[in-house]
Amino acid sequence: MKRRIFSATTLGVALACGMSATSAFAQTKWDLATAYPATNFHTENLAQLASDVDKATAGKFKITLHANAALFKAPEIKRAVQGGQAQMGEILLANFQNEWQLFGADGLPFLADSYEASHKLYTAQKPFLDKKLAEQGMKLLYSVPWPPQGIFTKKPLASAADLKGIKWRAYSPATARIAELVGAQPVTVQQAELSQALATGVVEATMTSGATGVDSKLYESLKYYYDTQAWLPKNAVMVNKKAFDALDKPSQDALLKAAADAEARGWTQSAKVNTDTIAKLKANGMSIETPPAALKADMAKVGETMLKEWLEKAGPDGKALVDAYRK
Repeated sequence: MKRRIFSATTLGVALACGMSATSAFAQTKWDLATAYPATNFHTENLAQLASDVDKATAGKFKITLHANAALFKAPEIKRAVQGGQAQMGEILLANFQNEWQLFGADGLPFLADSYEASHKLYTAQKPFLDKKLAEQGMKLLYSVPWPPQGIFTKKPLASAADLKGIKWRAYSPATARIAELVGAQPVTVQQAELSQALATGVVEATMTSGATGVDSKLYESLKYYYDTQAWLPKNAVMVNKKAFDALDKPSQDALLKAAADAEARGWTQSAKVNTDTIAKLKANGMSIETPPAALKADMAKVGETMLKEWLEKAGPDGKALVDAYRK
């Protein structure tokens, strides 16, 4: 009988110790959704963030990165983070302009057409983003711009008139509106499907960055790239607020530190990628063109029209944002 009692006691102690060890080494596991390829600089930046968090927490906080729309498609990621299906996600802010106009501020043509101007616009936009995402149960971690946007086409362009009737890939409300204003036919295609859309003739032109041009091998279907430097749309990385609040303080601090590092690294990398990818496009046979004066003037008018329309829809907050940016 004594032996049986001893065994039961030993078993109880062993279980208690096991539970204690499990608790001590319990991991927090998050899913991070993005729509871009693993080789894209935004995705590489996210991978570095996940690695930094892992190291800073000694493996206690693991973030699994799901690239190339493997977990959720681009339009679904924001709602997935908001609803908690993914604790963390990356979106292109301009994609959600129809939901809230200020998401699309950095997609307005020629409002901010350099990295310096883009960062100034981000500084003006950030307080509005923080407030809106908080209202939606999310927290903004950081934001990084794509390289400046240019026009990819199959045929040369002298002016915007040459875009009339062309099948124009749109990926946001702003790019769809540009198509309408120049008389092109907007076709909504996300990046993951862009190569196929070009190969099958669904798309004949697009306005995007050199980085996307290389990622999607646009040189295989399109011949010309007009370096208009029209705008620098930003990706935003956000987290579900409840999931963030549930983290212990060291994990929160590790994530915020990794995010700050990712933002600084991302802005630097974006500028480098811009130079490198234009060189790669050229090396693969694409003709890199400075926009003709008529095309530049036509696109500037498009920008003026879109800013006016945007301000009418965005209301007082939109005006406050633009005024803060232009100070």
